[in-house]
Amino acid sequence: MAGGTEHGRHFAPAWAAILVFAALAWIVTLQQAGGMGVGPGTMGLTLPIFLALWVIMMAAMMLPSVAPVALGWARAIRRRTSGLAQAGRIVQFLLGYLVVWAAFGALVFGLLALTDRWLGAVPEAGRWIGAAAFALAGLQQFGPLKRVCLRHCRSPFTQLLHYSRFGGPGRDFRVGAHHGLYCVGCCWGLMIVLIPLGVMNVAAMAGLAVLIFLEKLWRYGRTLATVAGVAFLVLAALAPFQPWLLPGLSMQGS
Repeated sequence: MAGGTEHGRHFAPAWAAILVFAALAWIVTLQQAGGMGVGPGTMGLTLPIFLALWVIMMAAMMLPSVAPVALGWARAIRRRTSGLAQAGRIVQFLLGYLVVWAAFGALVFGLLALTDRWLGAVPEAGRWIGAAAFALAGLQQFGPLKRVCLRHCRSPFTQLLHYSRFGGPGRDFRVGAHHGLYCVGCCWGLMIVLIPLGVMNVAAMAGLAVLIFLEKLWRYGRTLATVAGVAFLVLAALAPFQPWLLPGLSMQGS
């Protein structure tokens, strides 16, 4: 018990730093969303600006659920490093994690650009784009990739211990990127629903952040993932007939 208390005290500053960083990311996200509203497509953003906002959003949404993994990795390497070196390794881990989400953000930007074109050519296409996005998210919740990646995200330490045998200055960055790939595999469908709901829809972001956190850390996370999949499939069936479900595909939402 004393050892566990010592570990908790040792990593309390790191916990606090990660949560403060996530809170700051939420503040920036809220400020940007307040000035932009919920609009369709890329909302006129260039790729570099979009990626900057996307990474901030991912830091806000994902860091609370990835913090236990980052600190678990730091705990695994604690005996071989000083406190300052550990902090640097946690930062490298988180950078690798966010770089993977930035790469996924570039793909999302491409999808949003295509959405702009489709809506410009056929405005009524929005209802079917929204239905397809919800259906894809729902089906992904039941797919084998989701199961494998969610299992890893819920219990990642076997993989992290495997990576502890790696050497080189970029090891911690690679471990973070490796875990980020699993998180993308687990959550990409959830992020796709931001296309119909609006990329800068704060309520949607907050709801997804809570869902992701519970899927990964709650004892009933797998059951919740199934329930969410059913809910997305229901939204897919309703979307063509209920335009209010698609604020991110309506010019009125901007």
